[in-house]
Amino acid sequence: MITLLLLIPLIGSLIILPMSYTLESKKTMKKIAITTSLINFYISLFLWYEFDTSTTQYQFVQELASLDQLNFCHLQFGIDGISLYFVLLTTFVTPIALLSNYTNINKDIKLFLIFFLVLETLQICAFVSLDLLLFYIFFESVLPLVFIIIVIFGHGKDRFRSALLFFLYTLAGSLPMLLSILSIYSYIGSTDFQLISLIDISLFSQKLLWLGFFIAFAVKTPLYPFIIWLPKAHSDSPLAGSILLAATILKLATYGYLRVLINFLPDATNFFSPLIQTIAIISLIYASFSTIIQQDTKRLIAYSSVAHMAVVVLGLFSNTLSGIEGAILFAIGHGFVSPALFICVGGVIYDRTGTRIINYIRGLVTYMPIFTIIFFVFTLCNTGIPLSLNFLGEQLSLIGIWQTNPIIAALGATSILLSACYSIFLYNRLSYGNLSPYLPPLKDINRREFILLISLLIPTVIFGILPNTILSCLHMSVSALLYSF
Repeated sequence: MITLLLLIPLIGSLIILPMSYTLESKKTMKKIAITTSLINFYISLFLWYEFDTSTTQYQFVQELASLDQLNFCHLQFGIDGISLYFVLLTTFVTPIALLSNYTNINKDIKLFLIFFLVLETLQICAFVSLDLLLFYIFFESVLPLVFIIIVIFGHGKDRFRSALLFFLYTLAGSLPMLLSILSIYSYIGSTDFQLISLIDISLFSQKLLWLGFFIAFAVKTPLYPFIIWLPKAHSDSPLAGSILLAATILKLATYGYLRVLINFLPDATNFFSPLIQTIAIISLIYASFSTIIQQDTKRLIAYSSVAHMAVVVLGLFSNTLSGIEGAILFAIGHGFVSPALFICVGGVIYDRTGTRIINYIRGLVTYMPIFTIIFFVFTLCNTGIPLSLNFLGEQLSLIGIWQTNPIIAALGATSILLSACYSIFLYNRLSYGNLSPYLPPLKDINRREFILLISLLIPTVIFGILPNTILSCLHMSVSALLYSF
């Protein structure tokens, strides 16, 4: 079943590859790409349905190859309660990303569609790999594709510099992780997850290995001071690229914290927890105040992502069941709400006004009443309003860290106030007041945009009301993590 999940996007890419660039072929290519991604989503739903919640073991395990030339790398894939939801999030967001640029990307459309289908496979591979070296390979493999997407399909004169910053920051940050993986291989003779979990590593060695992994994950999260690449990458990326960056690519670091640092290096994680909590608080406050003063709408949502991911990090390193489960819920909720806000500001508003500068946009409710209602709902979800998944994730994360360090929890709770400040401030400036004289009469959202936003709103509300739908699969795997911790 996992093999199908990995191969179907690649099969779609191969079908699209030989097609010509005629008008009819372009429409067919788009339909093939979206159909392929939807089929993959249905397969992931079937995996979720068949998932056994009563065990901590990896399920649907498949070994794709056992070649003598690759004996240093165990080509084995499987899913547990933690990786399951990151796979579901990836397969859910990919068709939404493709549909978000359905009408406004026509140049090099074949390259665009193939890149996003391949990106889906690479991200799923990172989440289901059962080998540390394989995880690193797929963790890094998204970089060149996203770099090319920003350069070719992005907008803005500064897009090459933004793409280069993204590429260099994340590549340089991951080099210490590669050294840590090689050190583990030289010590154990394998990079297989299950073998590593059985080895007792000394505290001193754990600390050195932990620092190598943490730098890579901190850059990808991102945490202060490695955040400069994210707002630039978002502001110059096409809408589909921003959606994937916010929803899934940033979650590679969240998954890495859980799978590597907490799982394999528990003593070092416990030792460095105060340092991580301090860095997360600095990132939260810095990003929140930076968000309030932004004048570019996409850059503003990008900075808000940094603040939300800082709360996720607080929950992950709280050493409590509620904190870790809350962090995973918040990461999933962020994967729904942040792409929706990018669609609102970087899709609906930008496509109609041609600008992302807040001072030029005002009074949208005059011509776009339906859009402003949906925009308001997602703005409230971004602030963590009750009945949304973000609310549960944020509260559980803060409750978890409160049990460990009440002072850090009190500082982390400022995210509730600060997120309300910048979210409502943005909504009020764009939606109300006299209609901006720089804007022509605007059309309300069309059917495609409405479907995209509602598709993201439904799971945000349903899982916010029925969180046990997610938590039932998480309890066993997170409990096993805490036992090792």
